Amino acid sequence: MAKILNVYLHYDRVGELIMDDNGQMVFDYADHWLNNPNASPLSHSLPLQKERFPRKICRGFFAGILPEESKREMVARNLGISKANDFAMLEQIGGECAGAVTFIPAGEALPTYDFKYRPLTDSELLHILELLPRQPLMAGEDGVRLSLAGAQDKIAVHVDGDKISIPLGGTPSTHILKPAIERFEGLVFNEAFCMTLAAKVGLPVAKVETRKVGDVDYLLVERYDRHIDAEGTVHRLHQEDFCQALGVASENKYQTEGGPNLKDCFALIRAASSRPVVDLAHLLDAVIFNLLVGNHDAHGKNFSLIYQGKNTRLAPLYDLVSTVYYPELTKKMAMKIGKEPESNKIMPEHFERLAEDAGLAKPMVRKRVPELAEKTRVQLENIDIDHPMTDKLADMIAARCELVLDRFR
Repeated sequence: MAKILNVYLHYDRVGELIMDDNGQMVFDYADHWLNNPNASPLSHSLPLQKERFPRKICRGFFAGILPEESKREMVARNLGISKANDFAMLEQIGGECAGAVTFIPAGEALPTYDFKYRPLTDSELLHILELLPRQPLMAGEDGVRLSLAGAQDKIAVHVDGDKISIPLGGTPSTHILKPAIERFEGLVFNEAFCMTLAAKVGLPVAKVETRKVGDVDYLLVERYDRHIDAEGTVHRLHQEDFCQALGVASENKYQTEGGPNLKDCFALIRAASSRPVVDLAHLLDAVIFNLLVGNHDAHGKNFSLIYQGKNTRLAPLYDLVSTVYYPELTKKMAMKIGKEPESNKIMPEHFERLAEDAGLAKPMVRKRVPELAEKTRVQLENIDIDHPMTDKLADMIAARCELVLDRFR
């Protein structure tokens, strides 16, 4: 027998996600939404249409909301469902998701948000962080329906000054909390350093800060897909990552596995952005910056579009980490630059090929790479993040900037 989840965008029921009699997940837009002159699609990959979207087309967006890899397996185990069952997982944890989408079982009303938050003491927060490796996203805890994509431990929280709370019943969060990972030295401070550096050189990035509870360091990332009004009410803004926008399943997010390449990403900005000239420049800067800091994990799920009314823009950058700091991680970039996968082999001709693929002016691209390298090298002196690893990280990034400057002189 078919099962149905009503899909809401903000407070509007826009369609139905259906597990059909054959066990296949399909999606239909609601007639009233298609007839609404103010209607907008859920995804760039799911344009407004009367025809049903089969699993092959709609899974990239819907499964892209869910956690990945080992975290997905543990969530499924904790909930008593199959790890391959996207529908069942959205039914269980699809309350507070990335963007402004919410999933409600058919026959149930969209909750009236009375903004229920459960404040946490330091000991309670520490306990949650200690449990996250075994209970990702707090899945299975009463009243908690949170979903975040990715394979790293994290939790969506509400932050008000020093007070941290868990949102209940689909209430919006304000921040994403990412605790330290023992096997990667100083990862919290690595990401804080790279994100702060990106902001210093003028890239649009999410705001971050480091905190500590007990002996656990953690990173707080302010959600760019949430807006707090003058009365303190949290509102959702819709967003989707590039894999979702291109209809690519999360397990194929890397270019080598069939995921987006940089040509696809620049083409998506041209097709979707309300200000493509500005966003193309920001995306180019992001590619250059990731090269400079050695972020090899900049795949299609680490770039997003954000929707505000009829405006679509490249979202602020997030998940900027120098992965080359950790020698055990791959030396190959998630997306090649000019067909070259290894960042230490990138030469001016590779950026010229990227310019050609992206439809950008070659002289402009050749000029921008050393400009941003010099700017990044200078701003390294202005980052004040106190951790033993950050001096080594700064030296490594400075050396990478010098190498790029030498090659582009």
